[in-house]
Amino acid sequence: MTARIIDGKAFAAILRESVAEHVSHLKKTHGITPGLAVVLVGDDPASQVYVRSKGKQTVEVGMHSYEHKLPADTSEGELLALVEQLNMDPSVHGILVQLPLPEHLDEAMVINAIDPAKDVDGFHISNAGLLATGQKAMVPCTPLGCLMMLREYSGNLSGLNAVVIGRSNIVGKPMAQLLLRESCTVTVAHSRTRNLPDILAKADIVVAAVGQPLFVQGEWLKPGATVIDVGINRIDQEDGSTRLVGDVDYDTAKEVAGAITPVPGGVGPMTIACLLANTVTACCRANAIPEPKGLTA
Repeated sequence: MTARIIDGKAFAAILRESVAEHVSHLKKTHGITPGLAVVLVGDDPASQVYVRSKGKQTVEVGMHSYEHKLPADTSEGELLALVEQLNMDPSVHGILVQLPLPEHLDEAMVINAIDPAKDVDGFHISNAGLLATGQKAMVPCTPLGCLMMLREYSGNLSGLNAVVIGRSNIVGKPMAQLLLRESCTVTVAHSRTRNLPDILAKADIVVAAVGQPLFVQGEWLKPGATVIDVGINRIDQEDGSTRLVGDVDYDTAKEVAGAITPVPGGVGPMTIACLLANTVTACCRANAIPEPKGLTA
């Protein structure tokens, strides 16, 4: 058996088309254009590439894109003042402060300074608490994208055994909460979990976000399982080059799984697409407009 490949690029393109349609509707029917503000502090190359991609895709779906690039020595007070300015700006419906921040800045303080209603990354403590208690929240983009793909490829998730490998606030914990809301039976594992192969042998769904390259072996998986690989790791090759791999050993896993995301081209493209979807959702909530279906959990 060879697994179906879950094409994140194709799925993200469909989601962006849906976002663009909703943006067009908001403009024509309500005279409102959703706006996304991205704040980048410093000159981290990976962050710069990511921010450019976000800005490009924001404009492509018809939304306003506001980019704020600050020097690496920006003070905490200056950054918090900018966040407060964006909180008060009615043309800005979503705010994202690109992580990681320079070491002298308190990431938790900055994230929690964002208006929870504009926290399209879903990292604010209020949104984390709302999600954990089953209430309406802004859902973190990567787990939201994973859930959308799981629904597409596995259908009704109710009653399925799901294992989330990873316990971060960004992916692991919110992913577990989303799967619980889908009535899955959820196990949260991590790098120190004992007998992980025995646990995975019973899992209908595996979401790997442990941050270790090629950690999950194909022989550990239940035949036919759906595998979502969130990991992005760069490993050295014998010829001196590097390549990107996930947290799952793709070559062995694809021979056992029923469906699997590749790395790259799986979860990654969905993250930005879900950021755009969250911005539309935030815009609708801010203006008491019914939320479009299919853009959130």
